[in-house]
Amino acid sequence: MSEAAGIYEAFRDAIRAEEPVALATIIDGPDAGAKLLVQPGEAALGTLGDPDLDRVVVRDALGMLDAGISEVRHYGQHGEARQMDLSVFVECHARRPHMVIFGAVDFTRALASQAKLLGYRVTVCDAREVFATRRRFPMADDVVVDWPNRLLDRIGDELGPRDAVCVLTHDHKFDVPAIVGALPTRVGYLGAMGSRTTHEKRTERLREAGVTDEDLERVMAPIGLDIGGRTPEETAVSIVAEIIASHTGRQAPRLKDGEGRIH
Repeated sequence: MSEAAGIYEAFRDAIRAEEPVALATIIDGPDAGAKLLVQPGEAALGTLGDPDLDRVVVRDALGMLDAGISEVRHYGQHGEARQMDLSVFVECHARRPHMVIFGAVDFTRALASQAKLLGYRVTVCDAREVFATRRRFPMADDVVVDWPNRLLDRIGDELGPRDAVCVLTHDHKFDVPAIVGALPTRVGYLGAMGSRTTHEKRTERLREAGVTDEDLERVMAPIGLDIGGRTPEETAVSIVAEIIASHTGRQAPRLKDGEGRIH
C-alpha cells in the first residue's frame, strides 16, 4: 500500500469512528499534493516535505480541530508565517460538540431536543434514577444516573471550547457541584438556570466552595438570552441562541446582564 493510500484509509477510518482528524494538503507551491494526517495524541502520518513545515501545520491543524474549522493557510517553505510560498488546505473533521445537561426536568427535555437539532452529542445527567431514564429522554445520546461532580471527573478533560454545560436545577446539592466541577474544564459555555435571587444565593454557596469572582464571570446565569421566553421550548431556544452568540462573539441581550424579573 502506498503512503497516500494509507493516509486516506486512516482518514476514512477516523471519520467513520467520529474521531477528530485533519488532513493537510499542499494545493499550491513546491510538493503540491503532499499530505499530512493529524490526530490529537497521535504521531502525524505523511509529510509536506519539510520537518519544520510539518511541525507548524500540525500545531495549526490541532487548533483548527479545536475550533471546528477548515480553511486554506499560507506558509513559507519551512513553515514561516505571513509568507506565500505555498498554500495548504487543512480539512478538519472535528467530533460533534458535546452538551452536558444536569437536571431531569421539562426544560432539559426541550433543551436536549434543540441541541440535537444543532448537531450536539447530548448527555443528560441526574442523580435521581426515577427521573433520569431513557424513556423520558429518548433524544439524548447518553442518560447518566450519577452526581454531577463524578460525571465531570470522568469526562471533564474531553470538554473544549465548542462544548457546553447547562445546569437546569436549582437544588444546591446538584447545581453547586456541577458548576464547581465544570469550571476547571475548557468548556466554552457554562450556564445555570434560576431567577436572579436564586443565583445570588447560589453565588454565595459557590464562593464558600472557593469559586473566585473571575470564575463566576464564566457562569451565564440567569441562563439564556433576554427574548421573553416563558415555556420550556422558548427557554431552550434562548439558551442555544446564547451559546451561538457566545461562540461567534456576537453581542446579544443576555439575561445575565439585565435587571429585574427574567420573565
